[in-house]
Amino acid sequence: MDKQQAEGKINELKQQLEDYGYHYYVLDQPKVPDAEYDRLLQDLVQLEEQFPELASEDSPTMRIGGAPASAFKKVAHRVPMMSLSNAFSADDLRSFDRRVRQAVGDDVSYVCELKFDGLAVSLTYENGLLVRGATRGDGTTGEEITGNLRTVPSIPLRLKKPVSIEVRGEAYMPKQSFEKLNEVREEAGEEKFANPRNAAAGSLRQLDPKIAAKRNLAMFAYSIGELSGKTLTTHYQGLSFLDELGFKVSKEATTCQTIDEVISFTEKWVENRHELPYEIDGIVIKVNSLEQHEALGFTAKSPRWATAFKFPAEEVVTTLHDIELNVGRTGVVTPTAILEPVVVAGTTVKRASLHNEDLIREKDVKLGDTVIVKKAGDIIPEIVGVLTEKRTGDEIDFHMPTECPECSSQLDRIEGEVALRCLNPKCPAQIREGLIHFVSRNAMNIDGLGEKVISQLFSHELIADVADLYTLNRDELLQLERMGEKSVDNLLDALQTSKENSLERLLFGLGIRFVGAKAAKTLAIEFDTMDKLRQASANELINVNEIGEKMADSIASYFEKPEVDELLGKLKKANVNMHYTGVKPTENDVKVNSPFSGKTIVLTGKLHHWNRKEAQEKIEALGGTVTGSVSKKTDLVIAGEDAGSKQKKAESLGIDIWTEEQFVQTMEDLD
Repeated sequence: MDKQQAEGKINELKQQLEDYGYHYYVLDQPKVPDAEYDRLLQDLVQLEEQFPELASEDSPTMRIGGAPASAFKKVAHRVPMMSLSNAFSADDLRSFDRRVRQAVGDDVSYVCELKFDGLAVSLTYENGLLVRGATRGDGTTGEEITGNLRTVPSIPLRLKKPVSIEVRGEAYMPKQSFEKLNEVREEAGEEKFANPRNAAAGSLRQLDPKIAAKRNLAMFAYSIGELSGKTLTTHYQGLSFLDELGFKVSKEATTCQTIDEVISFTEKWVENRHELPYEIDGIVIKVNSLEQHEALGFTAKSPRWATAFKFPAEEVVTTLHDIELNVGRTGVVTPTAILEPVVVAGTTVKRASLHNEDLIREKDVKLGDTVIVKKAGDIIPEIVGVLTEKRTGDEIDFHMPTECPECSSQLDRIEGEVALRCLNPKCPAQIREGLIHFVSRNAMNIDGLGEKVISQLFSHELIADVADLYTLNRDELLQLERMGEKSVDNLLDALQTSKENSLERLLFGLGIRFVGAKAAKTLAIEFDTMDKLRQASANELINVNEIGEKMADSIASYFEKPEVDELLGKLKKANVNMHYTGVKPTENDVKVNSPFSGKTIVLTGKLHHWNRKEAQEKIEALGGTVTGSVSKKTDLVIAGEDAGSKQKKAESLGIDIWTEEQFVQTMEDLD
């Protein structure tokens, strides 16, 4: 076969395979048996290997997976991928509807869509050809994962029309694929994925696209970010256009003329969601008119023309067999319930936190009890109650120990705290958990040092503190279970790279009590070097913005310990950086880039995370103005517990209202 004949045959095979793939993965209407599709694909692979100059980016062979990437590049989204505000009840949905109608009038319709539980992605096409795929990231910047997204069969490599467009969608793992993947991982002795969402995200963040290609992922397209050469007037038109282009679009999306219809739609899927072959965790409600989108605009974090109705937590009944005790890095002893395995919100739950002894007493939990379990936010399992009427008399009271389960030291309850704490600084559990914290993503971010590897290093007595990580050598690491030459080389490279981290990462990684990531950065910017910080007194520390008395005392006490002096000496000897290397923001920079800049804000109700004065200071430091009354000039109301007339007035005026949780999350996102 000459080149011209090969080109004709390749084009013919590409067209056939695209058509078969579209019918199989998008329409769920297979046209040929799997074996026939595989045979044609192999023919195409062989032809492209014989004539590599004829291979193209839109070839179905790209779905097999290309060469591994060395790292993911950062991608700036031209149109931010914003998060949505949440609604948890019919009343919340009516409040959303009221705010919309007050802003744009009563001529409003909505589109209701399933909220897919996966990984939000952005796809960019130029003249119909896929040129880039990225994760949502923080909404402004994501990671380019084009190679991995090309392997997802329901993502078109070439559109049915040669348009230039940016499409948003949710990549997910069907339930059946998830179950098969976990079976394979279990047989291989690998840790199983907790749920399909984690499996999808983990698959698409593999550096080797061939791994993603084997995971049987899919994607639903749900919106258009940018579009050239075509004008749309409604969101539903956009969904129809995506369908015309060859995307997999949910057939469940529905237009609703009233908020009552919206509520009926949510009630339907609360009951029926587990019948779907994929996971959903709510319903997305969007104003249909794109002109009204423009009129409604955005808050600092989310569009005012959309909200996400979150499903109520599913509750199930199971048996509590035992209570296990775990010692954290700060010495807190946490009881964990060991349960008869039960499926909650789509995943199997075997354990649930009981938090502390007071909660066990309050809920009257006994070993052998029949308990009600739910997932807070459909994520964290917790015991919400006991079915005391199911008791047989064989149940056993549980009592917290007086000694640490790891080191047998006496446990103490510090005044004002509910938790029991081991105060032994040599407690192996605390050291091990401290090591795991030190290497974590928000601290020193050392790839390859997961919990299992840390536990191995610790049990083999290769490390006793965080500084010992930097003395590990190749021969020692190769002796560990499942540590091959490539893994060891990558780990040593990651350790070397981490030495260059800016001071705030090291500070956070040291695990000083009360010092989170935000405070660590504040301290690093203020003092610039570890030596200057160590010399600061508690009084000097209190004068630093956002450093309170408890934190200042904790920091000062930490640096007075001789073992800390020894540890920092070892880290210095290992050439770990102890200077702040980031850019120091000016006061003006902080204010200009703040979501509160130039805004008039009212605080109402009882706040728990900060008191009213602290919250006001934080807002004003970010360029906002806090006033005491709600008026038409108010831009935002932050409503705490038992918010009363001010919240009602804000609702009547259509003013944006945040919960305290939204406010705290926004402040944390600014760190």
